[in-house]
Amino acid sequence: MWELTALLLLVPSSGQAATLEKPILSLHPPWTTIFKGERVTLRCDGYHPLLLELRPISTLWYLGHLLLPSHKKSIEVQTPGVYRCQTRGAPVSDPIHLSVSNDWLILQVPYAAVFEGEPLVMRCRGWYDKVVYKLHYYHDGQPVRYFHSSANYTVPQARASDSGRYQCSGTMRIPVESAPMFSAKVAVTVQELFQAPVLRVMGRVEARGAALGGVVLRCETLLHPQKRDTPLQFAFYKYSRAVRRFDWGAEYTVPEPDVEELESHWCEAATTTRSVRKRSPWLQLPGRGSPLDVASTTVPVPQAAALAPGNKPLSFRKPPLSRSVPSVTSVPNTPSAGLLFAAGGGPTAGPPACAPLTPLEQTTGALKPDVDLLLREMQLLKDLLSRVVLELKEPQAFPEPRDTLETPASHFAVSQGTPETAAVES
Repeated sequence: MWELTALLLLVPSSGQAATLEKPILSLHPPWTTIFKGERVTLRCDGYHPLLLELRPISTLWYLGHLLLPSHKKSIEVQTPGVYRCQTRGAPVSDPIHLSVSNDWLILQVPYAAVFEGEPLVMRCRGWYDKVVYKLHYYHDGQPVRYFHSSANYTVPQARASDSGRYQCSGTMRIPVESAPMFSAKVAVTVQELFQAPVLRVMGRVEARGAALGGVVLRCETLLHPQKRDTPLQFAFYKYSRAVRRFDWGAEYTVPEPDVEELESHWCEAATTTRSVRKRSPWLQLPGRGSPLDVASTTVPVPQAAALAPGNKPLSFRKPPLSRSVPSVTSVPNTPSAGLLFAAGGGPTAGPPACAPLTPLEQTTGALKPDVDLLLREMQLLKDLLSRVVLELKEPQAFPEPRDTLETPASHFAVSQGTPETAAVES
């Protein structure tokens, strides 16, 4: 008996069976979260092939991995879980996750994927449609909108940055106004409509008659599988100047005079309403010697003088200063001692085994007398300052002789035996 229920699929004239696409599952009303006791409708819209069968079965329904008994095109459900549908001979549809809540407040978001440029609508709903007052909407914990009473929150043209976790809060009069209540957080993902375009070189076009030659560029991108029928337009730019404004064609021919500046070009892809626009990076050309090498793209190699031995960067540390040691240069492969002295210098007399003094050793002896003299002068200056302070405080303690004039230099008088200074009196 089961052989009589076998399906006979009508084959196209080409001799190959048509490829069936998975059906589209929709939810009405379009919210993935409902209150306990409410019912929603699921509808399965598929590509039904032409079938000749004795016992037609149009649609199969699944709740998780459980096969439901209904075979209708639409069903009403109130049980939480993951729903799918399937038409005969086609793949299984994308899932819809239905949540059932027993809270006072729920945040309802669309069941279907939201793409870039499309409106994103969400609703904060009170228990069985009670009015929500002092309504706040939150995105990733930050408040984004406030309403005095129940209202939907809408993002006119969604962007990838609008993805995240949303939540709402508010009060209800049950019967008096309650304290602020918060809904559960709901994750929302804005799908990418199409990828960022890439500008590629397709080849060179030779000049023919009045038509000028040049290089053909193509602006390539990839639409989301669910939006592959979305029309896109393309524009081409050189630096910041548009060389071809938005048009349906994805190719542009760079004139021969501009070929040398080929890497200054980029392109932009957009929807017809310009709700989504994406630009490409600058054109990247292949290396030299390839068939598409239409312009020089190599970067100048740094000069050898800018590199230290071993291709290491030069060190800009200041070299130590040498006061009295003549510069010595080592000369390999010479029959002499192997040292050359700079002009004005030569090897010092002495035994050959004596090593030359280091700069520190040669300068230590010359600096020592200068330091001693400086210390003595500082001590004298200290004594002079002390004497001046005492004279200012007690002028009678230092009477000056009437018949003797003391010059300022006499203040530098020191004890006998110091050859540096002496008292000068008239």
